[in-house]
Amino acid sequence: MDTYLVGSRASKLAKAQVREYLAPLRERFPDTVFTHRVILEGGDRDRKSPLSDVSTVSSSSAFSTEQEAALARGDVDVVIHSMKDLPTANPPGLILMPPPGREDARDALCGSTLAGLPRGARVGTGAQRRIAQLLAVRPDIEVVPIRGNVPPRLKKIETMGLDAVVLAAAGLRRLGLDGAIGEILPVDLFPPSPGQGALGIQVREDSKAIQEILSTAGDLAVDAQVRAERALLAELHGGCSVPVGAHAEARTDGSLSLRAQVTSLDGTRQISGSLSGSFGEPEKLGEALATELIGQGARSILDEIRADAAI
Repeated sequence: MDTYLVGSRASKLAKAQVREYLAPLRERFPDTVFTHRVILEGGDRDRKSPLSDVSTVSSSSAFSTEQEAALARGDVDVVIHSMKDLPTANPPGLILMPPPGREDARDALCGSTLAGLPRGARVGTGAQRRIAQLLAVRPDIEVVPIRGNVPPRLKKIETMGLDAVVLAAAGLRRLGLDGAIGEILPVDLFPPSPGQGALGIQVREDSKAIQEILSTAGDLAVDAQVRAERALLAELHGGCSVPVGAHAEARTDGSLSLRAQVTSLDGTRQISGSLSGSFGEPEKLGEALATELIGQGARSILDEIRADAAI
């Protein structure tokens, strides 16, 4: 009987994602044992500093560095991430498997609807992309920085006297917190983080046995969507904490459509675009749309943000 160690963060959401992913595999491979092991990340140890600061300290992602290191050492055999937390480049020796079906990729406003927010409303989020997008649509609101796992952030509506918080719809749904959603934010105004709603299934490149097992759970349509979104982010030289939104959809005619947006942190400048391309070449689509956005001035917005962060 083969046994594989499966790593993830320690949050309720991370554990729910592990259960979701492993359930069909355990049915499909009853003689294979999957044992879950939690790994504490820098972003979980430090829940007060801005995510951009934590990522800088860890030299990678605030929510993936320790798990990737454990995987590379052989402490675990596979890691299940939230795809949006992963840097666009894999560390040497690690690869991503095609993810399973994607949960709702959109953002959700909890506590109110966008139109229902009073002037000067206090809205909680710690993500630069969400801050920028909110201010672009509602420059009158006050954005309040918040950090933490999904349930504690939701609770901050009460504990911090907020009018609303913005969270990923996927996390809320996976935790059975759909009832907290006041409004699903439209993708045209609030394109999500690249990979949002999808799971990042990471293994060692030389671990062929577990790759064969995990390949049975992959969804090729979701894989193409995520690869296009992440290729765009990589071409923009962005990370998981910059205000870049991207969302790809597989069309019935076999093509892939991708929309993306880059927004200045104060919401006053916003560059958007969309493009369709071959389902079989998602990276080319992402790179092509990124080039269009750069031609419109996207890189200057991102360079300015990086320069301010370095001061």
